Amino acid sequence: MTRVTSPKKCVSVALVGNPNTGKSTLFSALVGVYQRVGNYPGVTVEKRTGRFEFQNHTFEIIDLPGLYSLSPRSRDELVAVNVLLGREPGVEPLDVILCVVDASNLERNLYLLSQLLELGLPMVVALTMVDVAERQGIQIDVEELSRRLGVPVVRVQAHRGIGVGRVRQVLREVIEKEGSAAPRSPLPREVQSEIDRIFGDLERRGLLTQIFEPAREASRSTDSDRNPAILRFWLERLLLDASGFLRQNVLDGKYPDVLKLFVESQERLERAGFAVPEDETHFRYEWVRQLLEGVVKASEQPRITLTDRLDAVLTHRVWGLMIFAAIMLLMFQAVFRLAEPFNQVIDFGVQSCAALIRTQLQPGAFRDLLVDGVISGVGAVLTFIPQIAILFIFIAILEDCGYVARAAVLVDRFMSRIGLSGKSFIPMLSGFACAVPGIMATRTIDNERDRLTTILVTPLLTCSARLPVYALLIAVFIPDYRYLGGFVGLQGLVLASLYVLGVVTAVTVALLLKRTIFRGRSPTFVIELPSYKWPSPRTVILRVWERLVVFLRNAGTIIAAISVLVWAALYYPHDPASIDKHLLNRQGELQALVETLPPGSPQREAWEKELDQIAREIAAAYQRNSILGRVGRTIEPIFRPLGWDWRIGTAVLASFPAREVVVATLGVMFNLGDISSADLTSSQELHGRLRSATREGSDRPVFNIPVALSLMVFYALCAQCAATLAVIRRETNSWRWPAFTFAYMTTLAYIGALATYQLASRILTGGA
Repeated sequence: MTRVTSPKKCVSVALVGNPNTGKSTLFSALVGVYQRVGNYPGVTVEKRTGRFEFQNHTFEIIDLPGLYSLSPRSRDELVAVNVLLGREPGVEPLDVILCVVDASNLERNLYLLSQLLELGLPMVVALTMVDVAERQGIQIDVEELSRRLGVPVVRVQAHRGIGVGRVRQVLREVIEKEGSAAPRSPLPREVQSEIDRIFGDLERRGLLTQIFEPAREASRSTDSDRNPAILRFWLERLLLDASGFLRQNVLDGKYPDVLKLFVESQERLERAGFAVPEDETHFRYEWVRQLLEGVVKASEQPRITLTDRLDAVLTHRVWGLMIFAAIMLLMFQAVFRLAEPFNQVIDFGVQSCAALIRTQLQPGAFRDLLVDGVISGVGAVLTFIPQIAILFIFIAILEDCGYVARAAVLVDRFMSRIGLSGKSFIPMLSGFACAVPGIMATRTIDNERDRLTTILVTPLLTCSARLPVYALLIAVFIPDYRYLGGFVGLQGLVLASLYVLGVVTAVTVALLLKRTIFRGRSPTFVIELPSYKWPSPRTVILRVWERLVVFLRNAGTIIAAISVLVWAALYYPHDPASIDKHLLNRQGELQALVETLPPGSPQREAWEKELDQIAREIAAAYQRNSILGRVGRTIEPIFRPLGWDWRIGTAVLASFPAREVVVATLGVMFNLGDISSADLTSSQELHGRLRSATREGSDRPVFNIPVALSLMVFYALCAQCAATLAVIRRETNSWRWPAFTFAYMTTLAYIGALATYQLASRILTGGA
């Protein structure tokens, strides 16, 4: 007998719940690596989806942003509501809702559940933090809770894999069960009557579908095609929308007569004694309390838990700040130090690949494109990977164990003085290692104005990519004076001053942005402090992997492309007519002579050294006459007030995709050939060439202390990082903000470098 199986069905499941309930951990446990991350069309809200197959069904899980109710007040909450109510473009109508509920805080979590039940969709409740609730002396009758709710309730400890298989099984049972629970609402009859009145009016006019249909395409459906419960719930949310946020985004000023209906209904409710939105909160929590009566039993004496003991220390005004500073110092040092060996391996691999191509291909444009354009661009992308991975390992561990919320509380007092909140601190602190993961970490900030402000000022903080520039210029031009018995050095003070400059500028710009472009009252900082728990290694690894894939797919491709463009600008027109014929003739003569001598002979080594020097001079001449070199000489008058000549200006222009490129570019400009940045910063040959370099047609030195200080201040403030701009583009879903960042930071950098050079020249040299 042949068994006939039904074709696979793709089931759309929305994963929804309050923040800090273990929702993301359950998502990772269900779908594993089979997940995708992007942005919802037209908004900056992250879209996480994943798939898993179970018993002849494919389940598509949509991980919605955490929210406390379906009364949206921000863009991410609006997206979650749109998905749940079938109005989000590009998202198919839902088949099932998987609601994650924290067992240790049932009353608050069930407020959202009371709204979800009104949608009339099949639902499964995943009860998390049961172990935390039991340690607090809370006992829950799960079977009775499931019976009263009318939906399956499954106990889950996703970080240990407990209950995950049962969730899959129950999801399959729910979608195979015909029909769904009748929608229920705890709101009074007066509210229901007003909803009936508006529903009937709009249905007669054929406006229900027209208003609430997704914007993805023109609808050809009718009102009867939509789920009546969802349509009624839309009307309920618009009716009880006290802030006007939802009405503004749904009606969008297109239906003034419909808006009038809601205003009139709300006025009638208020005359009847129903206050919006206070009474909705009262009725829903009263429903929750009745639901939990006899279901939840708590010990009469509250237990002092491990979380309470840890919080007494970790949130203390003195000890908490000291511990927080130690953790942040450890994280920063780890990102900076632990990434070094990985970067060395990456650099070795890139250099080896470049050397292999040089030996296999004949000299020419194609070989130079592969070596200096493609491989160099890919290498620039890969060098960010260790920093991003290490930083997000720390952030993922701190988030998963519950510490990040405490850190935000500790620094909120200071952050509020510049118009931000504690949630902006971790991303800004991450910017000291690398602005790319710092900007990506702003996704934890709920307030959109605060998030954009944090994104725009994070690049001002001194990242590790600036250190090669500082290390070179400080070592060469800043005297090694010692103070306080040698404990404090001038070089260290200059480096510390550059860090302070970045911090002070970032704080100042944040204040200006919050009082101009992003003007508005600083949001009240309210955050839930979840119970501490051991982080899940699986969750941490998946989150880090997810961030790396996003970076490589988006920012990485842009960095590599820009690197190729810069190579082309430094290479072409590559006209041999621009090279001194004597050099070319001497190169040909030496090449012929070298081939006549055996390897290792002293004369051959001397000629090879001369050949290498000639090759450097030819490369510098080609760069001088390249597109970028010509641009540098053309705009030299712009750089002259900063104390720069055209070579410094060209090196700065070439380093806009990645600021650390300036060290290697200076090596080429001053005839040192292709040497890695790490070697150049300690190269005595380069140090000597920079000190002895003179301006064309003059014996005046190219570099001195005022020029070095000017260049360092410029790099401290300028947005010379394609990766940063690319990530800002991705996180804001617009080119407007990366363009704004580039413009304001470049302007600040120029003004700062100008003031530094002019002031230092007058103090140290008596004028330029």
